[in-house]
Amino acid sequence: MPAVTSGKILVSGANGFVAVWVVKSLLERGYTVRATVRSENKGTHLRKIFASYGDKLELVTVPDITTAGAFDEAVKGVDAIEHTASPFHFKADEPEEMITPAVHGTVRILESVAAHGTSVKRVIVTSSVAAVFTAQSTPRTFSEVDWNEGSINDCKANGRNAHPVSKYCASKTLAERAAWEFMEKNKGKLAWDLVVLNPPYVFGPLLHEVSGPDALNESSQEWYDAVVKSTLSPKDLSTTGAEWIDVRDLGDLHALALEKEEAGGQRLLISGGLWKWQDWVNASRKAGADVAPGDTTYDPKTTTHLTVYDVSKSSKIFGFKYRTMDETTRDILADFKSRGWVKA
Repeated sequence: MPAVTSGKILVSGANGFVAVWVVKSLLERGYTVRATVRSENKGTHLRKIFASYGDKLELVTVPDITTAGAFDEAVKGVDAIEHTASPFHFKADEPEEMITPAVHGTVRILESVAAHGTSVKRVIVTSSVAAVFTAQSTPRTFSEVDWNEGSINDCKANGRNAHPVSKYCASKTLAERAAWEFMEKNKGKLAWDLVVLNPPYVFGPLLHEVSGPDALNESSQEWYDAVVKSTLSPKDLSTTGAEWIDVRDLGDLHALALEKEEAGGQRLLISGGLWKWQDWVNASRKAGADVAPGDTTYDPKTTTHLTVYDVSKSSKIFGFKYRTMDETTRDILADFKSRGWVKA
């Protein structure tokens, strides 16, 4: 399908940590944005921070994304869709608490586009590396051909006793798989294509509404606890990690996924690089933050990373330069300081 370089873009769950940066990137590029929120009051903050864009931002209420027809009106008259709405936390009791809204929310928006989105040219779904990797005890590189079957199996076998991370990962895996199955089932009938972005841990400054550090989104909460509050042992700091992406880069990549014709029909791993928590501690101390030193024997050159992602496909399509850890750290700390959460 041809690239989308102008027009109106629908962003679901627009008041979320990632979505609000997607909205910002789109507005900065000249798009008009129709943003969905669960209730009218959820849109107040968006109206405030994007007030300078005037009628380029339109807010619509979608109370329950799992309801059939929930997006029927929202998809009318838009040129593309950025579907970001999906739960991310590790507090669910039953797996279905995560799986149902993730899967049904994704399928419902695709159903609405198929039935009413006559002007839509592309749909972008925000998935995750959670749908790709499988936990292992030896180093392994994953690519877009891999799927996280382990978390699904854990949830099937153990139900509410499954690992909390498995419940989240299963929700992302099943939701993304449902999207590709929908496309395959309707092959030849649709005038639009699908792009799926699979980012790792997302860190960065906050643009969405947050009342305090105890109300942070999951990844920011983990960063705050590990780096600012020093809740992890030195050993955990130097051995626990994954890959990451700056939330602002993720916002920009959502826009690029519209604009790059060759992104159509692709599942794309994206990542700014590898990390251990100690790397973030070291970067914070380098930036002048008063945080505990952690493991002073840690050497990033000799540490082992069990999970690595092959991002060669997305690098070829996007040609994107990611922010550095030092830059992201400085901006997170500056944001936290402005809120009084870190010693100035």
